[in-house]
Amino acid sequence: MKGLFNFIISPINGRYNNTKKVGDSELIVNTSIEEFLYINRMAKVIATPTGICTNIKKGDIVVVHHNIFRRWYDVRGTERNSRNYFTENLYFCPLDQIYLYKNKDTWVTNLDYCFVTPVRETDGDKVEILKSQQGVLKYSNDILTNLGVHKEDIVGFNPMREWEFVIDGQLLYCMKSKDIVIKYDESKGNEAEYNPSWAQSS
Repeated sequence: MKGLFNFIISPINGRYNNTKKVGDSELIVNTSIEEFLYINRMAKVIATPTGICTNIKKGDIVVVHHNIFRRWYDVRGTERNSRNYFTENLYFCPLDQIYLYKNKDTWVTNLDYCFVTPVRETDGDKVEILKSQQGVLKYSNDILTNLGVHKEDIVGFNPMREWEFVIDGQLLYCMKSKDIVIKYDESKGNEAEYNPSWAQSS
């Protein structure tokens, strides 16, 4: 069973991430099926498409767009699956809705996507402010590398590009190469990566 241009994927641990472990108890932090922040974005590749060439393989773990697993209500209040729905726990996924994939033990970006960690500026022990539109490049791509922008560089990015993802307990912003607008050759030395406690516990 293979798609022509779409991957077939299955969500890891269900289509929603709306619970938190607190001690011995598990709390439900959201009950709305339409709230995108709590929709799962981690999936396993069940089958790769036959009509395109890709480095993503069957069995790889992928980070995908939240709308793939999302459910919604139509104008009559009837609950619907997304158009990506195939059968229970199986979904179609186009190549451009895969942002990151794990090749063996290493995360690799797909197409022209990249991921940036937000930074905050500190003054001694005093934490100042979260730096707006600035971060550390965590997962790069060939386009940025060819432009001399590398992993761990401090970069600036376009406004409204803070599409939040939590990867391995770290808060990251997903964006495209064209959204990176500047590389800072020198840092002030007082920047620190920002990773809130809620991301670390995810």
